[in-house]
Amino acid sequence: MKKHSGMRPQDIVILLKIAIKHERAWTMKDLSQELEISASEVSESLNRSSIAGLLFQNKKQVMRQATMDFLQYGLRYVYPQQPGALVRGVPTAHAAPPLSNEIISDVPYVWPHHEGNVRGQAIQPLYPSVPAACLKDQAFYEVMALCDALRVGKARERNLAVEELKKRIC
Repeated sequence: MKKHSGMRPQDIVILLKIAIKHERAWTMKDLSQELEISASEVSESLNRSSIAGLLFQNKKQVMRQATMDFLQYGLRYVYPQQPGALVRGVPTAHAAPPLSNEIISDVPYVWPHHEGNVRGQAIQPLYPSVPAACLKDQAFYEVMALCDALRVGKARERNLAVEELKKRIC
């Protein structure tokens, strides 16, 4: 087995895409196309996640509780993010569903993206292709926005995000 050199942000993106598929069959080619990540990077990511204990040895099933624990307790420390300049983009964190129904804010957070229609503070996504992938898949968009709420949110936003992620992942 390959040496584990640490998790990368795209590993979380790929794990969450697999997790929301639940029991539906998928291939590395599917993930590569849907996430706009090269097939070789998807393969390497699956290896890293398996070694880290977030993916079963068959590399097809997410260890849901372990992944949830990592998201809840580690994501904001391993992949922190500070809101940046005002830009046009795709809403994320508390500015995106499902948290946008619960939390009202004057300044939304957005992923900078040319197809975005909201002006807000920039949050860099876990991987550059995340905004484009989210525009094609609402369920994926919601889990990625919830992850950003864990990365940049205050206690209330993080608690709500954990509850919503558990509904979608566990």
